[in-house]
Amino acid sequence: MRNEQKVLSLCDQIRETAFSLHTWLRHGHLEKVYEQGLAHRLRKVGLKVEQQKALQVRDEDGTILGDYFADLFIEDILIVELKACKAIANEHVAQVLGYCRAANQRDALIINFGASRLQIKKLLL
Repeated sequence: MRNEQKVLSLCDQIRETAFSLHTWLRHGHLEKVYEQGLAHRLRKVGLKVEQQKALQVRDEDGTILGDYFADLFIEDILIVELKACKAIANEHVAQVLGYCRAANQRDALIINFGASRLQIKKLLL
């Protein structure tokens, strides 16, 4: 399976799992609860899930500037940033795209569990 197809398939699986979790828990919990729940359910289906994964942020010359801690890093190819707020804001998108660029990652999802309807945004750098 090509990497692009793998990412798309992975995104579909994560969307379904996040929707199921949101249906069960609803909105109103802390972000950490959704992080634990989503990680647990994704591991149950056999995916490699790393929580609070440190990804190095580098300057354009390669100098390490620090670490960004991805809420979830799935199968070594997909950053998943979780939110528990009213809506995904432009600042959230800009933040995650900045982390993708600086950590040399191409694909990311932002999932907001805080609204009455689950919100998911796929980002591609």
